[in-house]
Amino acid sequence: MASHHDVLIAGLGAMGSSAAYHLCRRGVRVCGFDRFSPPHAMGSSHGQTRIIREAYFEDPVYVPMVRRAYELWRELEREAGTRLLLETGGLMIGRPDSQLISGARASAEQYGVQHEILGCSDISRRFPAFTVEHNMVAVYEPCAGIVFPEACVQAHLSRARACGAQIHSDEPVLRWKAGADGVSVKTERGTYSADWLIVTAGAWAGQLLADLEPPLTVERQVQFWFDPRSSRDHFSAANCPVHLWQFDDGRFAYGFPDLGNGIKVACHQQGITGTPDSLTRDVSAQEVEDIRSFIRRFIPDADGAFRSAAACLYTNTPDEHFWIDRHPLHANVLIASPCSGHGFKFASVIGEILADLTTRGGASFDLSVFRTRWPLPSATRSSDSRSDSRSDSRSDSRSDSRSDSD
Repeated sequence: MASHHDVLIAGLGAMGSSAAYHLCRRGVRVCGFDRFSPPHAMGSSHGQTRIIREAYFEDPVYVPMVRRAYELWRELEREAGTRLLLETGGLMIGRPDSQLISGARASAEQYGVQHEILGCSDISRRFPAFTVEHNMVAVYEPCAGIVFPEACVQAHLSRARACGAQIHSDEPVLRWKAGADGVSVKTERGTYSADWLIVTAGAWAGQLLADLEPPLTVERQVQFWFDPRSSRDHFSAANCPVHLWQFDDGRFAYGFPDLGNGIKVACHQQGITGTPDSLTRDVSAQEVEDIRSFIRRFIPDADGAFRSAAACLYTNTPDEHFWIDRHPLHANVLIASPCSGHGFKFASVIGEILADLTTRGGASFDLSVFRTRWPLPSATRSSDSRSDSRSDSRSDSRSDSRSDSD
């Protein structure tokens, strides 16, 4: 048995790296594991850029959390000495009665988020990169912008190491046990014990929490980069805010300015589903052509030469809210990270929340919407429930932490 720790973390992507950082800052002895070597391109914490925004259309409950996330990203920037956040402004574009527009307005009005409502002609005049349809409006949020996922994960891990965290890359968590006397984790290299276990395993969370049979869906999403066809200046960070679109009723897409690597665009949701180990990271020529239909309709000057693409993984809950809770059988096991494709911006604050739950027994935010909210299997409700949670050996599952493309 290896030396005893205070907290073990299964998965060191967006949420796990942040939890390691916040715990170590408090003097907690942390040992974390990841199936790859983060930051990497096998989960969801990659692709150069992620959107950060306050006028949160998904639910107003997220607004206080994202405000704290902004503060923590800025604090981490100062400590790490590298840029992690860039404010470009943000446009949410759709019909006035769409979920995107009505939800963003509701959050902005409830919490006093600085914003403007722009009509079709206003959008075209101020942001000529975009072609909007006559029945569309926009919520413009001047403080929205970009966080840089690889740099953020690297900064969290580097600062955690500096505070004494043990970081085990390329070391899969095979199984874990929990009881009143603590927890233990078995990897390919040994067995580790601690008082607490935090599962931030992203797309692999369903395998590590198989005893709960969580209704999680792993979904492949593709991010694309194109050269502008003309008017490169229209796509500079000064002239092109981050942008989210809802169109044809239920379809969502989003995009970024050109930061030197091309104009990035992607669809949100509606991807291919499967297991994290079976979904391909390769991108087909047909997928490139499919995204061009969105570009030609709404961002025609971005329809230039194809530069690159990268597939990432969403881990979706049925209602697309996060899952942040204690394990229903083990109070010393915390679950966080299935974030349904919109969680990366929150990584800084979710790490702090996990540190609060571990060291203080509670958090300063309303987490009720994120609790386990689906029926538990009968086996977990019985008095003789197993305390051993195993990943499926047939798929060679390993721990990892990933969250969000938006």
